[in-house]
Amino acid sequence: MNALLALSRGIDRVNLMIGRWVSWLVLLAVLISAGNAVIRKLFNSSSNAWLEVQWYLFGAIVLLGAAAALYRNEHVRVDLIYGAVSDRARLWIDLFGILFLLLPFALYAVWVTWPVFVQSWRINEHSSNAGGLVRWPAKLILPVGFAMLSLQGLSELVKRIAALRGLIALETKYSKPLQ
Repeated sequence: MNALLALSRGIDRVNLMIGRWVSWLVLLAVLISAGNAVIRKLFNSSSNAWLEVQWYLFGAIVLLGAAAALYRNEHVRVDLIYGAVSDRARLWIDLFGILFLLLPFALYAVWVTWPVFVQSWRINEHSSNAGGLVRWPAKLILPVGFAMLSLQGLSELVKRIAALRGLIALETKYSKPLQ
């Protein structure tokens, strides 16, 4: 179990590093969005490329930030039941959710989106909009984001099992800092 916990800590570190990096994309997306709006209003000019960059950034923020959100315990859940049960019951609920909901979905999403990326990369797919961007980088974010979410799911699974066995203490209610 110690080796699995060490692997879990490694996955956590990687996803937190990605989460910190992705958090800066929020600022970049806001600046690009504001700049695009100002240029459109002042100069009556716009660019499809700038609009597409915003879309790509928003996609990257959500997909690449999901694993860090899972680590920080900031994902969506039904607190009506979760908040009313004991810590041990929350660990079992998490274990069930990770095994039967999160991992099957995330791994299936990797499996489905990888060929979409490969095909886009193979043909060097571009946007059909005038001045649009290359599409394969945005499509690469899909399998990478779901793969990182799958790895974080495995990390959380290891931690829940260790906590149920009394090997570690694990906070199930509150979010952790993004340090």
